[in-house]
Amino acid sequence: MMTFMLTTLLITIILALVSFWLPLTTPDVEKLSPYECGFDPLGTARLPFSMRFFLVAILFLLFDLEIALLLPSPWAVQLPSPLTTMSFASSILLLLTLGFVYEWTQGGLEWAE
Repeated sequence: MMTFMLTTLLITIILALVSFWLPLTTPDVEKLSPYECGFDPLGTARLPFSMRFFLVAILFLLFDLEIALLLPSPWAVQLPSPLTTMSFASSILLLLTLGFVYEWTQGGLEWAE
């Protein structure tokens, strides 16, 4: 076991050292420009994203994870206490639905104001 740990540590250290010394760090004008596709930039390349975009993205991830967590619920019927498992899953679903309705009624999901 100690041999495997030492081998892993040695390989990790070697790869970390090689990654610092191997790359060439000579940036030129083309690499430092915001667009490398051949077109001249029409505006600034550093436009900030709207916070509404991040809100919708977070809501998508939240409900995507909710579905992933609630997907095994039909198999929970086979557990010794299916009522407890289903009540926990239903409470999570109810809490997330109430939060979504609150965000919707507050106007947080409107793209244009």
